[in-house]
Amino acid sequence: MSEPKTAARTATEVIPGLFHYKIDDERIKTQSDAYALVQEGRVVLIDPLPLEPSQLARLGKVEAIVIGASSHQRSAWRYRRELKAKVYAPEGSDGLEEKPDVTFKEGDRLPGGIKPLHAPGPGDAHYAFHLDRKPGVLLCSDLWIRTRKDVEFLPDNYMTDPVRARSSARKLLEIDFDIACFGHGGPITKGARQALADLVRKDAAARKKK
Repeated sequence: MSEPKTAARTATEVIPGLFHYKIDDERIKTQSDAYALVQEGRVVLIDPLPLEPSQLARLGKVEAIVIGASSHQRSAWRYRRELKAKVYAPEGSDGLEEKPDVTFKEGDRLPGGIKPLHAPGPGDAHYAFHLDRKPGVLLCSDLWIRTRKDVEFLPDNYMTDPVRARSSARKLLEIDFDIACFGHGGPITKGARQALADLVRKDAAARKKK
């Protein structure tokens, strides 16, 4: 999928060092969201979308770009060319437009101390990211989406394996986090683990009734 044409105008700090920005994504007719992790002037872009150059420059020097799934390549390759930053992509990714500088798997440690967590379901090579800090942060590309009303699983027709996605969700709930960030929809900044646990429970009950 090509890079969005729309650029975000601002980036908002969720917690110290973690910035969120969003666009109305003309490619998929819905909101898309991206994040930047900033530590001592060094920046890691996560599932990057276009951001106004002045806003991007204010964050610091972009040294790495991390994508959680091939569907979230977005602006990764253009930013690699423009900013001379390395792109990190999941091992075994299909459909990448260019070759990443580094591939990763669960257990590896990514720039900024990001911990990748294999979360298949939306795709085989789909990853969430954990920031082990206080409060803990879970960044999840496509497993869940946040609508104006609530948090939901990505619709089954957009997944390769909806059943496996539910298994991934249960696994992620074992992680310590209070903030959850999504590839589509704004972050939950407090009580995220409980909110997602409630969703998983309600989803399981609803699927049993089908």
